[in-house]
Amino acid sequence: MEAKIRGAFESVGSFFTGGDHIPWCDRDIITGCEREVAEAAEGDSEELKRDTIMRLSWALVHSKQPEDVQRGIAMLEASLANSSPPLLQREKIYLLAVGYYRSGEYSRSRQLVDQCLEIAPDWRQALVLKKTLEDRVAKDGVIGIGIAATAVGLIAGGIAAALARKK
Repeated sequence: MEAKIRGAFESVGSFFTGGDHIPWCDRDIITGCEREVAEAAEGDSEELKRDTIMRLSWALVHSKQPEDVQRGIAMLEASLANSSPPLLQREKIYLLAVGYYRSGEYSRSRQLVDQCLEIAPDWRQALVLKKTLEDRVAKDGVIGIGIAATAVGLIAGGIAAALARKK
């Protein structure tokens, strides 16, 4: 019985907190990735530089800090202009979609996810992000409808109370 009650509270809690399945990244990991990028910049290997920048981009768009997410988006958009293998392009587009999702730009994120799915229609990560986006948009709609209904109810109640006082 206790497990059922706990499950119900967790379900309601995840509805209001937006419990998605996209991982978060903390500041320590970002700092480590920044150190790797700085070390790779001193070397000659272009592949190592590219790999460390991709890891840093991943960490940034998965951060809880909005400024980190924006930095990750900027890095990825700048690197998209460079020609790279299709698999790497797909990864960059996906990470951009995650960044836009984290920053609340759901329509842009959805466009990028759809672009990923054009490249790889059965890519599980992109499918999960698409479902997460759809759930988030639906949840925001339900909350918006609830707020609007509450406002209408309060206004109607106020009018009814005012009319009752006049009589």
